[in-house]
Amino acid sequence: MHTLTIDFICSLDGYGAAVGWPGWWGMESPEYLEWLEQEPTKDDPLLMGATTYRVMSELTAGGEPGTDVLNDIKKYVFSASLKAPLKWANSTLVDTDAVEYVRRLKEESDRPLRTIGSIALCRSLLGAGLVDRFRVVIFPVITGASGRDRIFDGYPDVSLELVETRTFDHRTQLLEYVPTVLDGPPGR
Repeated sequence: MHTLTIDFICSLDGYGAAVGWPGWWGMESPEYLEWLEQEPTKDDPLLMGATTYRVMSELTAGGEPGTDVLNDIKKYVFSASLKAPLKWANSTLVDTDAVEYVRRLKEESDRPLRTIGSIALCRSLLGAGLVDRFRVVIFPVITGASGRDRIFDGYPDVSLELVETRTFDHRTQLLEYVPTVLDGPPGR
């Protein structure tokens, strides 16, 4: 069975985006963009929901730095609102239960899997016990007034074992964890 990694980028206060701010909060550094292009899992199939599909396909079509690498990657898009065929290359629409589909995909895939964005999808996959790694890149900005898409709202309690860290250009942090969903606070 292959692994599933949840991948998020966020501000220090846990927002996945902010109104009026450019992608990566305008802080995509040369070292970070180089890592994206050379990262060993960069070609692993991506799982995403409809909103992330719409946003990322538009960013890629618009030439957002670092997004062109997504064109050749196999993408599974979970949506009841999108219609096939999807226009973004290598995208497969999945309109069945995401948890069951991903459970089967983990068993049948010839490569590890990862997500991109897709807060609700990731929350349901984590709650179902399908997530093996949780990787977050924290950008050095607080977007309390303009932030949107709070990433961790509605998540279960999760214990995280840190397995990798990296700093890009002395400011952006990558943290990778092995998650364990908890029944509640420890010591209850």
